[in-house]
Amino acid sequence: MISILLVDDEPLLRLGFRLVLESQPDFTVVGEAADGAAAISRTAELDPDVVVMDVRMPGMDGIEATREIVRSHPRSRVLILTTFDIDEYAFPGLKAGASGFLLKNVPPEDLISAIRAVAGGDAVVAPSVTRRLLDAMADRIPDTTPTGNTPTTGHGLERLTERELEVLTKLARGLSNAEIAEELVLSEGTVKTHVGRILNKLELRDRVQAVVLAYDIGLVRPT
Repeated sequence: MISILLVDDEPLLRLGFRLVLESQPDFTVVGEAADGAAAISRTAELDPDVVVMDVRMPGMDGIEATREIVRSHPRSRVLILTTFDIDEYAFPGLKAGASGFLLKNVPPEDLISAIRAVAGGDAVVAPSVTRRLLDAMADRIPDTTPTGNTPTTGHGLERLTERELEVLTKLARGLSNAEIAEELVLSEGTVKTHVGRILNKLELRDRVQAVVLAYDIGLVRPT
């Protein structure tokens, strides 16, 4: 069973999410919270596999709550839901450690699939969506390298092989594993292995965090 904590300041939305999620035989909603502070305490109390987190709430918002949950209770993975496609919370939410970023109006089957993916250790933000999100947030990403220079060291990059650095760069540009495999003339399984080694060497949880890091340090820049 995948245990889920629902966090939203709208009771009707929580009820709707609960009805959808509890229709699945492998889901159990173990609790609810109406703000960020309550989300933190309920996570510590209930130890859920996945926290479905709203962003805009009174008091502590979902970004701060996500940051604290990832810090103090890393076993619970956070899936952020927002009303807006791209807003000022997108990039900070992913940097705070969220494992996914979805719209509240996603079809129920997409939300269900996302929760299963997050619970299984995957990221739920598709590569193309990740790129659009980061492109839209480009002015908020610090330019940490001189113009025209591409970093190959620092932030753990020196641990990567030349091929792994190449894979990371393409991953950060929004390519899927299949697209990377085609461009580099590799099998998709080999690319998946490279991605796993990149995450391990850079001590990252998923490909979303790898993309955020690549943009954050200037390995790639939005076009």
